[in-house]
Amino acid sequence: MGTLPVAGKEKEEVKRTNEIKTAIPLLEAIDIAGKDVSADALLTQRELATYLVEKRKAHYYFTVKGNQPGLLEALEFYFRDRGQPHFVEHTPPDHGRIETRKIWTTTKLNRYLDFPHVGQAFVIERHRTNKKSGESSLEISYGLTSRPGKQAGPQRVLQVNRGHWVIESCHLTGQ
Repeated sequence: MGTLPVAGKEKEEVKRTNEIKTAIPLLEAIDIAGKDVSADALLTQRELATYLVEKRKAHYYFTVKGNQPGLLEALEFYFRDRGQPHFVEHTPPDHGRIETRKIWTTTKLNRYLDFPHVGQAFVIERHRTNKKSGESSLEISYGLTSRPGKQAGPQRVLQVNRGHWVIESCHLTGQ
């Protein structure tokens, strides 16, 4: 008797459930003490944050999206009137596009947010312009890190966030 493949929405749910359940066992095999672990929104989970900081003595950089609606709402509200960015990065015009990244960070939400070990929250704006077509886009992403501002300023937070997208999975970077 064979197994039937799971399709559509059910397949996506199995994938999500498996990613969450396998993250901690996969990290058990890696020396992550003192390292930064970045994860996308799916893995922005209280259990994983507690595990990383308390048990493994590592730090997290998590993206916050709709799967954490309370966190997302608080970050959107706080950062709605951002003012001047804390750091701006202009990347070389690679791959036919020009990119500018802006970041704002805060520690003012640390006690307010219902999330373990928050060192600071951040918002990143990514402006992209296609050199051939002239089309431009704006992407806004929110996040949390367990690293306090004294350990990771806006430039470092942006660097870790940008490095996350090199390979889509959990990532480890040195301090």
